[in-house]
Formats: sequence, structure tokens, C-alpha cells
Amino acid sequence: MIKIEIPNYKTIELEHIVLDYNGTIAKDGQLKEEVKALLPQLCKRYTVHVITADTFGSVKAELQGFEVTVTVLTTDDHTQEKANYIEKLGKAESIAIGNGNNDSEMLKNAILGIAVLGDEGCATATLLQSDISSTSIEDALMLLLHEKRLVATLRK
Repeated sequence: MIKIEIPNYKTIELEHIVLDYNGTIAKDGQLKEEVKALLPQLCKRYTVHVITADTFGSVKAELQGFEVTVTVLTTDDHTQEKANYIEKLGKAESIAIGNGNNDSEMLKNAILGIAVLGDEGCATATLLQSDISSTSIEDALMLLLHEKRLVATLRK
């Protein structure tokens, strides 16, 4: 676990990173190059999960070789399914990163929610449920590799 003390905000102990796939770490079903470069470093520090509807049917092939847990959504209510995933992992130890409307409750449930305003934009509901918003997935992931950036953003 990674312990981060954020002055006048909260102390968090992070174990899990839960990533939305399409629109967040992938574009049109293809894993973004900057994510490919950062995933090995993230996997050394955190347990990394990717949760997706797998719109393009490519998630398992794209993430082959990375030490991540891939979960393809199976219900008709993807918003609730993603929120429940965070509940099962443990809210207090989980970071969620996403951009879509179905990511809003996942970000709300996690101890730290990061909304990414990327190629597909970001749903307003998700942005409003986030603790931090980022203009790129690379910057969002770098917050987790350089925790003092989180402190600088969230301290009060």
C-alpha cells in the first residue's frame, strides 16, 4: 500500500487503481502509447484493474503481457456494476479513473476519483463526482507515480 498524507484534506492508503478502458486509457479500442509506457511502473506500485464494456472487443488482446486484472462488464447497468467493483475492492484503498457517464459512481465511490478530459471528452456527471480532473491520461497516471503532485493539488 502507498500511504499519502494530504494536509488538511485526508490521509489515504492506496492499493488499487481502477481504470476505465475506452475513452480513458484507450482510443477506439487501442491502448494509448503513453499508457503502455506507464503501466509497468504502475503495476509495480499498485494492483491495476481495467473495467470496460469492451465496445471494440479488443481489451484482452491490447492488455496482454501487462500485469492487470481485466473485467468486462456483463450487466445492463454498467454504472452500478463499476460502482460495485469499487465496493468489492474496498473504497478506502481504491483510485478510480474514467471519463464516461457510466464512470461517475465509480469515481464517487473510490477514495480518490480522477476524471480525464481526453479525446472523447468527459461526461459532466463524471467530472462533478471527481476529486481531480486531468486533461490527459498520462498526466493522471503520473499523479500516481509522483504522489507529491497529488498533495500539491488536493491540500487545503
